[in-house]
Amino acid sequence: MTYTAPRRPQFFYTTAPLPCPYVAGRTERKVVTEITGPDAENLHDRLSRAGFRRSHNIAYAPVCPACNACVPIRIPVALFTPGRTLKRIIRRNSGVEGFEVPARATTEQYALFQRYQQARHGDGDMAGMSFYDYRAMIEDTPIETFLVEFREPDDSLIGVCLTDRLGDGLSAVYSFFAADRASRSLGSFAITWLIDRARSLDLPYVYLGYWVADSRKMAYKARFRPTEILSGGAWRLLDQAPGS
Repeated sequence: MTYTAPRRPQFFYTTAPLPCPYVAGRTERKVVTEITGPDAENLHDRLSRAGFRRSHNIAYAPVCPACNACVPIRIPVALFTPGRTLKRIIRRNSGVEGFEVPARATTEQYALFQRYQQARHGDGDMAGMSFYDYRAMIEDTPIETFLVEFREPDDSLIGVCLTDRLGDGLSAVYSFFAADRASRSLGSFAITWLIDRARSLDLPYVYLGYWVADSRKMAYKARFRPTEILSGGAWRLLDQAPGS
């Protein structure tokens, strides 16, 4: 007889209030749960479709009282066509090549990560991350995860995108880029790369995390039309969602 371990109940916890990183003057709370065990991939898939995001082996979603500014957003690959702005960004980075590599931290990546944090988020918690903290962020994953390294023709590393593979798409977990190339819009370019990659894998969606309309850091995600947001418990085209 084959022994089957009893299924463990899934526990969810709510975090203490903290200052919101996206909307000034507000606080944030999250509901979190652990992604672990033999069913981790399926659990992560279900939670992603329900609007959760992953950090290490934890899935989380905002549960802020009296605030619903953070909206889960994804791109339906089959419907996506780049507009004029995105076409310019693609042309501007025509010499950049993306390489899909295992989720393993390197000192080259970490040096780029440090420069990015100091230039963009010098007062944030991530600016003080050691190499071992960075390695944990990259390698501490219970599911199928990879990195996309973006390189110039001279092989210099100018961008990295930590990406999860889902049953129905790719999820952009965290990206960082050469801060001295801000005019290149490398973040948007990376998303177009993920869209092309998802299309080649016959995966229908690219998940972008949360869209915050009132946050300059996050508003760019609505540039990728058509996009879908999770509204009223269902994924709907952004322009067709209530209140859009």
